[in-house]
Amino acid sequence: MWRRPPLLTVAAFAAAIAAGTAALMLPVSHAAGERTEFMDALFTAVSAVCVTGLVIVDTPTHWSVFGQWVILGLIQVGGLGIMTLATVMTLLVTRRINLRLQLTAGSETKSVTLGDVRRVVLGVLGFSLVFEGLTALVLTGRYLAGYDYALGRALYYGLFHAVSAFNNAGFALYSDSLMGFAGDPWIIVPLSLALIAGGLGFPVWIEIWRRRRVRRNARWTLHAKITIAVTAVLLVFGPVMVTALEWGNPETLGPMSVGDKLLAGFFQGVVPRTAGFNSLDYAEVNTQTLLTTDLLMFIGGGSAGTAGGIKVTTFALLAFVIFANVRGERSVTVGDRRLAGGVEQQALTVALLAVGLVFCSTFVLTVITPFTLDQLLFEVISAFATVGLSTGITADIPVGGQLLLCFLMFIGRVGPITLAAALALRTRTRRIEFPEARPIVG
Repeated sequence: MWRRPPLLTVAAFAAAIAAGTAALMLPVSHAAGERTEFMDALFTAVSAVCVTGLVIVDTPTHWSVFGQWVILGLIQVGGLGIMTLATVMTLLVTRRINLRLQLTAGSETKSVTLGDVRRVVLGVLGFSLVFEGLTALVLTGRYLAGYDYALGRALYYGLFHAVSAFNNAGFALYSDSLMGFAGDPWIIVPLSLALIAGGLGFPVWIEIWRRRRVRRNARWTLHAKITIAVTAVLLVFGPVMVTALEWGNPETLGPMSVGDKLLAGFFQGVVPRTAGFNSLDYAEVNTQTLLTTDLLMFIGGGSAGTAGGIKVTTFALLAFVIFANVRGERSVTVGDRRLAGGVEQQALTVALLAVGLVFCSTFVLTVITPFTLDQLLFEVISAFATVGLSTGITADIPVGGQLLLCFLMFIGRVGPITLAAALALRTRTRRIEFPEARPIVG
């Protein structure tokens, strides 16, 4: 197992979940008068490590301060990646890195070369801590100036929500998430920037940093161009759609002022990519808004970041494949680059696996629960895409359904391709190629 980085990544995430479950089962982890069942601890640990945000118990009231710190630690570990943290610890202790850890870290951070891993891992850690710190500083100041929090409470709430936002986790220390701050730009905007930054993907930020410091005139990689372009489009599409669809809804944006409507609509259009905060009640939104959010959650954010979904690059590559086939082209070209055949197959595999998992899981939940199809589809995509948004039915789903959601969150965090590679006991090379056939398509 230890010679296979994907399998080691899966095992490390599973170990973190087991450790988190054990810690949350401790009496000191729940508040006075509360009782933590095994399923409560397991579901919360999976949701935290997989940076999802779905909950079956109320985070601020059920868990003690110690339990909330455990959740915060699990979010940080899950966001940065188990193998990234292990590599950093090895660097700090031994000042050197062996080949096995380089391969493992490369699997987690999607690094291109082994020689880059050391800088990549330290850059990921440094950038994450700096961005979380700056966000926490702004939130702390707002809590102090606008809400009269004591300094200790302001620091704690600022840090918790900054880490949760940057890691796209969506855990909040308020029972109604962020509905009480829907019209406060000093809370909403910093959190929006944090979750966008975390969801953009570490390779893109590393390229931005290198271009700024070293090679300002260097070409953008295809990955960075696709990620930035599609992200920009979705950051316009999501807020516009949510704001337009909910503008007159008396249960959501309807009673708000124009400024608050625009702010809340922007936030709820950004959040599905993929942090589970909400400043609107998703139990009251229109069906069209749920469907739009389904699409945004399924696409997700950038590769090798803290966001989930099938990733914007996968979505874009499939669009380019379709465009090339419609035009009758034998190869897929993006700009002045031709895609390798393996990339097309990987994108198709990820998308089809995701569709299959979502369909099968939704079907199972329709059998074992009384909820409507749009509610269950929303819940399933939210779990698989590690978003954490819900219409409020998570706690009422039977234990079997909650275990299914745990499985989806784990798959969504580890990744279909990584998990498939990890489960493969051996690789096979076909030594004989058979004659080509062309079945009728369509």
